[in-house]
Amino acid sequence: MRWSRALIPTLKEDPADAEVASHRLMIRAGLLRPVARGVYTYLPLLLRSIRKVSRIIREELDRMGAVELLPPILHPAELWQETGRWDLYGPLMMRVTDRHDREYALGPTHEEIVTDLIRREVRSYRQLPLSVYQIQTKYRDEIRPRFGVMRAREFLMKDAYSFDADEASMADTYQKFHDAYCAIFDRCELGYRAVEAEAGEIGGTVNHEFMVLAGTGESAILSCAACGYGAASERAESAQRDHELPDGHQLAPLEVVDTPGKTTVDEVSQLLGKPADSFVKTLLFETDGKTIAALVRGDREINESKLRRLLAVERVEMAEPDRVKEVTGAEVGFAGPHTLPDTVRIIADYSLAGHGNLVAGANQTDRHVTGLEIGRDVEPEEWADVSLAVEGDPCPQCRQPLKETRGIEVGHIFQLGTKYSVAMNATFLDESGSPVPFEMCSYGIGVTRVIAAAIEQNHDDRGIIWPVAIAPYEVEVIPLNMDSEVVVQTAEHIYDACQAVDLEVLLDDRADRAGSKFADADLIGVPWRVVVGDRGVEEGVVEVASRRDAETATVAPNEVAAYLRDRIQPARHGGG
Repeated sequence: MRWSRALIPTLKEDPADAEVASHRLMIRAGLLRPVARGVYTYLPLLLRSIRKVSRIIREELDRMGAVELLPPILHPAELWQETGRWDLYGPLMMRVTDRHDREYALGPTHEEIVTDLIRREVRSYRQLPLSVYQIQTKYRDEIRPRFGVMRAREFLMKDAYSFDADEASMADTYQKFHDAYCAIFDRCELGYRAVEAEAGEIGGTVNHEFMVLAGTGESAILSCAACGYGAASERAESAQRDHELPDGHQLAPLEVVDTPGKTTVDEVSQLLGKPADSFVKTLLFETDGKTIAALVRGDREINESKLRRLLAVERVEMAEPDRVKEVTGAEVGFAGPHTLPDTVRIIADYSLAGHGNLVAGANQTDRHVTGLEIGRDVEPEEWADVSLAVEGDPCPQCRQPLKETRGIEVGHIFQLGTKYSVAMNATFLDESGSPVPFEMCSYGIGVTRVIAAAIEQNHDDRGIIWPVAIAPYEVEVIPLNMDSEVVVQTAEHIYDACQAVDLEVLLDDRADRAGSKFADADLIGVPWRVVVGDRGVEEGVVEVASRRDAETATVAPNEVAAYLRDRIQPARHGGG
């Protein structure tokens, strides 16, 4: 392709609203143009990379036995109502109404649509296991679209669904997809980790996120270097801790102190001159008609997902202010654990183990207590891990300290079990002829997110540094003097020769200054660059340079295509 025909509208200045490198560089390098908040036109360079990522995905999923289909984007409301997700998804779902007042959604994910298809078409256990996938546009009405294509309202996604006859077969299929995902991200040359994660609105018990490691990532990952444990922060567990108080601990009397208008840990900490880790947060929740008091250390945050799993309920809700006052006798901000009614179940987080002489709400408006001792003044019904894990917490597997890194979620896989098949009465006939619900899994990859994450991992202050496997072009030929017939002819010869050996080549045929061409070449980040200049041509050589490591070589024009072929073709499958 010739630059003059390629539609590559590069920019010298950063866009004002770009918060991360990938967004900034995708706009500046002419990959994207905004249409509305969170909605973009994908320009030719980006589309070429999208097709490469999609091809890698297709090759690996086809290899493991999945088959591709293309379901609709427009989803009738009644299918989502069968599973209860029409209401559960809430305002995140893009909804439309047709001329007959029938409601539809623009698909954010396709569990219901695909389950409906399979319950109609698959009748017997002999047709299982079955895995299907699609690659198409998804829609989610993000409250705050940002980071370019990483959090957009319209984005390209691969989603897959597997149907098995029993749990053992489901687990085997899940592992095959896990391995295929590793192959996909290896081939895209991404540094990533597969970690345990929260299922969110998709549901299911076992699930893993594939996180591309990047300092700008939205997600925190907690991992253990000693044993390999890893989980997203909202899922990460912390080991049980020693309840013994430290040697020399002096019991203090429980005293009520005035704290007028001070409702937060920070405010009371400043007033009393006590550190946040000496506080007890008492958080009241309602679930299934019962009130739960979750106690966490003052410098920690409650993890409602952990609490929900501990209680084995679908959801927990923070108690409303009126309910808090009814239970504690005080306004919100002054709840404490020591005088709660017997009907309230008290659960203490492990972070409080081994801590005494604590500060807590007094269950009296504008008052707190000091000197609180768990075991003397309050006896929890249960100790559990219900707070968000943080760096330094003990690993749940080997008790070594957890370390925090940042990551960008590019893939998520879920073991759904019979969540959707039971809700939608999707069954097959087993060997005895009895109807049995399918065991299901779902698997997602954000195709456009993969590209943004790759740029986050592969850039410098001059621009993008594409991995060969997903680069829009593999070679850029840059003639420095378009007024020189011999320079232009040499560049054209190299351009044709590279194409003849199946290399993807961009020829910068613009009559621009050398400095401008070099700046644009650095910005768009094609992996290999061939520079054709007057002096080199006179000497019978051109310069071949790698964008990644600045490796340069002087090569005879007739040898350039073979030189580059030998370096590029092995790298097309990643890791080269």
